[in-house]
Amino acid sequence: MPSVNASGVRKKRRLNAEINVVPYIDVMLVLLVIFMVTAPLLTQGIDVQLPQTSANPISSDDQPVTLSVNSSGQFFLDIGTDTSKPLADDDVVSRVTAVITQKPQTMILVRADGRVSYESVAHAMSLLQSAGAPKIGFVTDGAAPDKKSKRNPG
Repeated sequence: MPSVNASGVRKKRRLNAEINVVPYIDVMLVLLVIFMVTAPLLTQGIDVQLPQTSANPISSDDQPVTLSVNSSGQFFLDIGTDTSKPLADDDVVSRVTAVITQKPQTMILVRADGRVSYESVAHAMSLLQSAGAPKIGFVTDGAAPDKKSKRNPG
């Protein structure tokens, strides 16, 4: 209701056109606290033994490039002139980059010896990623039908 001054003239009250953001900040801080509490719980892993399974082969029109990792952790590519010579990290990256530049959707297969360390395979994957490989797959042998999974039930 407009107020009246001493002379009897009505003064119009100015409307407040500002948005009160304090409740929005409160809600945002509560959501932030909930996220900070639940995020570490979501990233915890469970210790599992991966089962051996057989998978259907990937069918592709283009011939994929294979990066082989032998039991001592040396890298070999099936492209280039001498495929039996181990390659340094820089050579792997440069050769895969050249292939990806010519054919951007080329699949790169990693064929690692079963006795090689996981660190060597992870390093090979990081080299392929730094070379810009969009598709990376693993070459495995099918599981023997006699072998049973070593998982613990329940």
